Amino acid sequence: MLDHSEKRKLLGQILVEQGIITRDQLRIALTEQKRTSKPLGKIIVSLGFVSEAVMRDVLGEVLGQESVELISAVPDPEALKLIPKEMARKFTILPVTFDIDERILTIATVDANDLPTLDRIRAFLGGRIQLKTLLSGEIEIQNSIDQFYGYELSVDGILHEIETGEVDYDSLQADTDEYSHPLVRLVDAMLSDAVKRGASDIHFEPEEGFLRIRYRIDGVLRQIRSLHKNYWSAITVRLKVMSGMNIAETRAPQDGRISLTISGRPIDFRVAAQITTHGENIVLRILDRQKGIVPIAKLGFADEALGTLRVMMARPEGIILITGPTGSGKTTTLYSMLNYLNSEAVNIMTLEDPVEYPMATIRQTSVNEAVKLDFANGIRSIMRQDPDIILVGEIRDRDTANMAFSAAMTGHQVYTTLHTNSAIGAIPRLLDIGVLPDILAGNIIGVIAQRLVRVLCPHCKHAYAATEVEKSIMGIDNSEELTLYRARGCKHCDQQGYKGRVALLEVLRMDGDLDELVARRATMREVASMAYEKGFKPLAGDGIARIRAGITSVEEVSRVVDLTGNIH
Repeated sequence: MLDHSEKRKLLGQILVEQGIITRDQLRIALTEQKRTSKPLGKIIVSLGFVSEAVMRDVLGEVLGQESVELISAVPDPEALKLIPKEMARKFTILPVTFDIDERILTIATVDANDLPTLDRIRAFLGGRIQLKTLLSGEIEIQNSIDQFYGYELSVDGILHEIETGEVDYDSLQADTDEYSHPLVRLVDAMLSDAVKRGASDIHFEPEEGFLRIRYRIDGVLRQIRSLHKNYWSAITVRLKVMSGMNIAETRAPQDGRISLTISGRPIDFRVAAQITTHGENIVLRILDRQKGIVPIAKLGFADEALGTLRVMMARPEGIILITGPTGSGKTTTLYSMLNYLNSEAVNIMTLEDPVEYPMATIRQTSVNEAVKLDFANGIRSIMRQDPDIILVGEIRDRDTANMAFSAAMTGHQVYTTLHTNSAIGAIPRLLDIGVLPDILAGNIIGVIAQRLVRVLCPHCKHAYAATEVEKSIMGIDNSEELTLYRARGCKHCDQQGYKGRVALLEVLRMDGDLDELVARRATMREVASMAYEKGFKPLAGDGIARIRAGITSVEEVSRVVDLTGNIH
């Protein structure tokens, strides 16, 4: 058996020899390990040098241990019964399978050589059962504990404790003996619950006699619970303290930020307080780094749209615009595109308001009114940093637009967002801002318009024959037999009928003919006619394709895209 120093050396050598990390990165990790005494593998993952999945597989190779990918594994219920949730969370283990005949319990763990922990588990099992270990990542295990044990929101227990004074031991963390004030735990429990439910926003909304709490899940607000208004002042103070706001200021709007670790992964909350008739309204935007940066192939785009995007990104200079309303997934798409292009060979620089998801090797800057760093001045500054690719958070005015196009005209690839309803609508919008048509022509690589629609729950979606009205809306001949699906609701989707979202896309790729129309200020109708001739597919077309494939419903697509243009 290798001792720890040999294993550490061997792990680093294997990572370097396989080209997974560089020698410089290994030196940085070893220096950090001397300072913190944490396992080398964990440090390399936390520094962003490799993903947790890669580290899991390499550690398995170094230690001669099997590894398991928990995302695609479903634990045996009999195995889960043997280890309580509190113990699983405390020791970061997950029971995976239980062989009743051989009396062998297989568990996923981050460290198969943590003998004290394994001995405590054996002692808990009474020596009747043998243990077999599989390596997995810490975040994977924490997420699976929440998913497969279920997580009971301890808000009810904490509220009971506040009202009666009886301590709710279930709401106390299993891995700490420290007692914290119930209101502190109440706020922590609500934030944790929102993250685990996959919410993008939390709304704390005071009414005259009560406090309403709503989560935005899959783009739709849903009321989760109501509390007596007596709790609101204390919750407000707690949220302000956590986010670094001024607790004495109750009349002016304030912004703040909270960083927490939930289920073993870092979560950021952007907090905004606004005075309303019945008190301060507080909204938290949840920024989950793990969900924010998705490989472009996993965004759910149609194959044709994804192919066009890759062709557009291959052009060395010009500007790519992403349009759509707030909450349509523009930022996620932009980050995925940058992640696709990210390598040591290019210098990618961003200017955002604010930076939402930190990305390794990409230089990210937040606009800052205090030091007069707006988008236009920020682009000027970035141009002196030898960039290859520039991300500008949003084009809002003529100065920003002109600076973005100047960057595109001087050999840079520029990515940015614009508020318009469609891809073709970006052209008149830019002209309206004040960009000259001669500058637009030849410098726009393409325009992407995007919307997000909810995906029907596969467990409960209900098939039915399309009605005449639905066929008419979808532009389908009435004589065609068509089976569609609608939402129903079950335990898997929290009775909503939908679970998850997918992007609808329209991609306008510019070429010489379209540039000529733009240069002579052609009407939107002329530009659209030429684009359709070249195979342009509108948002409605992508939406109808998803409806026909049974991915979503007519009602859901109609909520975000106008399908009435197909009526004939």
